Amino acid sequence: MHELGIANSVLDAVRTEMSLHPGTYPCKVGVRIGEMAAIDQEALRFCFEAIILDTDLKSLELEIEVCPRRHRCQACGRDFVVHDYDSRCPQCASLETTCISGDELELAYLEVEEYGSSTVGAKSSQ
Repeated sequence: MHELGIANSVLDAVRTEMSLHPGTYPCKVGVRIGEMAAIDQEALRFCFEAIILDTDLKSLELEIEVCPRRHRCQACGRDFVVHDYDSRCPQCASLETTCISGDELELAYLEVEEYGSSTVGAKSSQ
């Protein structure tokens, strides 16, 4: 199950980034996964939640964005989403297309807050 290794890598990246920003804590981490990356989203989420349990990151939320497989037509230049493995250009029907996305696996963002800056439950002074 390579999802466990991916979850560990995401957490390593979060910890590395947090070491560069003392006085903050991570709230949410977003990853982009291409539909061709052969990663089971639910297995990744399960592994992520299992390894943050009973740690200082137990409240960290994982958000997964799935990126569709996209091709670019070499004949007419159109970019399009591939459906049902049909990579023909929907505009000119050319089979000369190149994959431009759909195999991503990347850290997209990290949301952080400063310690003591939360306004949850705070009363307005107005």
